[in-house]
Amino acid sequence: MKKFIRMAGVAVLLAASSVASAGAKVTYVETAKMTDVPRFSTDRESMEIHFREHLELLSKQLPAGQQLNVEFLDIDLAGDQFPRVAIQDVRVLKGRADWPRMHFRYTIEQDGKVVKSGEPKLADPNYLMGSNRWNNEQYSHEKQMLEDWFRKDVLGKSR
Repeated sequence: MKKFIRMAGVAVLLAASSVASAGAKVTYVETAKMTDVPRFSTDRESMEIHFREHLELLSKQLPAGQQLNVEFLDIDLAGDQFPRVAIQDVRVLKGRADWPRMHFRYTIEQDGKVVKSGEPKLADPNYLMGSNRWNNEQYSHEKQMLEDWFRKDVLGKSR
């Protein structure tokens, strides 16, 4: 019964995020085979929703009529994941060789034409240094890394 309720909740979240994502289309290529993502499918789906919603938020900064399309190829979340109990893992951030990494393809389209594209490989070895405006949220280091990429590469702003 708990599993059914959890799956229903994830389905509702997925439906809500797809309705809201007019300015960003986000897809994932074989999430289960990525370098370091949550091991439980419901947790992976929750992670996908977090990143989808974050990219939707960022895409609101694009000029009217432009759409951001992102296809995640690999994700390596900040920290290392340790299995604790059968239903929940613990992620430990040490600041050593456990920094967040992402590899994805993106396009920005306007009127059906690609106006910008790329295939960045993001990494932030200094993820525990400096400020992070997403500190109180899950996947805060990855969100900050995506925001920095969007600001620099997509919007062309230095700060």
